Amino acid sequence: MSMFWLCVCFSHAWRCGSAGPNRAPGVMQQQPPPGDQLRLPTPAAAVTASPQPNTTINHTNPPSNQSATSNPISSDKPTNNQQTNPPKPPTMAEKDLKSLLQQLQALKPATLSTAPQLLSRAKLALLHLNALIPTPQTSAEHLALARETLELGAFLSIRARDTDAFTRYYQQLQPFYALPSSSPSRKQGHESKVTGLYLLLLLSTGDYAGFHTVLEGLESSEEGKEAVERDEFVRYPVRLEQALMEGSYDKVWGEMKGERVPSEEFAIFSEVLINTIRSEIASCSERAYPSLPIANAKNLLFLDSEGAVVQFAQARGWLAKDGRIYFPQQEEEAQAAEKDVMSASGSVIENTLGYARKLETIV
Repeated sequence: MSMFWLCVCFSHAWRCGSAGPNRAPGVMQQQPPPGDQLRLPTPAAAVTASPQPNTTINHTNPPSNQSATSNPISSDKPTNNQQTNPPKPPTMAEKDLKSLLQQLQALKPATLSTAPQLLSRAKLALLHLNALIPTPQTSAEHLALARETLELGAFLSIRARDTDAFTRYYQQLQPFYALPSSSPSRKQGHESKVTGLYLLLLLSTGDYAGFHTVLEGLESSEEGKEAVERDEFVRYPVRLEQALMEGSYDKVWGEMKGERVPSEEFAIFSEVLINTIRSEIASCSERAYPSLPIANAKNLLFLDSEGAVVQFAQARGWLAKDGRIYFPQQEEEAQAAEKDVMSASGSVIENTLGYARKLETIV
């Protein structure tokens, strides 16, 4: 038995010395017998083997720069390698609209009759671009195209003497003029010119309440009253309105001379205002005078010649003879008033005689 335990101890010591890294010095490492070789677990066994308790297995990969390499441009700041998106090519509606605008700008007085058709096609193109009414999604380029189209429509309506169409275009332009003053579409437009023309139209039609409403809106805007006073297109109708309120028709006539009119469109509306003033003066003259000399009527009505006075008198239904103008309406009213006085005087006499008889009976 002692020999058996001695062999066991020797075998155990030999195994520990050969397997451990810190074997005793001076002991020669011997190869284990073929039957005692250490067998490694198979791959299946390695997969199915469960981890020992109180041990943690970290299956996560060590931190690396994978995210940085997968997305080299991770910041919002532009880099040299970052490329901007190229501008979108113009659509068919944009090309058609720009072509129509060129045709509208090239119109001459002899071809103004084609303007309504071209403007209708331009509005349809704006509808396709969703730019007929400004929205937050409308691009700055489309806003500028829409504003230019409507302003051209307003100016062409004035040249065609179509005041109703001009009023419609003015109303359609208001949403564009209500944009912030920093908007590029407002800086490049003709807002003050269109507004001044609309004020002059209100004066020519005698709508003084509407005139002051628009003027007060301009004074309370972002630009303020000082900007309105510096604007030549707005100052012109304001000066005319002040002269009309004073009854100084000479000032009105002086303001409408060619050198004081801001632009060609204002000259067209000035003619309309002159005709309105002539009608008011003629109505007052019919009620104030039974007749007038033709020379005096020429100065009073701001006409160039006596022949123009005769033509104006015939259009009003007046009678021109012996160098004077007679107002038939005034004569008819005078005759009617005389008849009323005669009939009233007869009734007054009858009443007076009746009162006298009653007094006699009382006495």
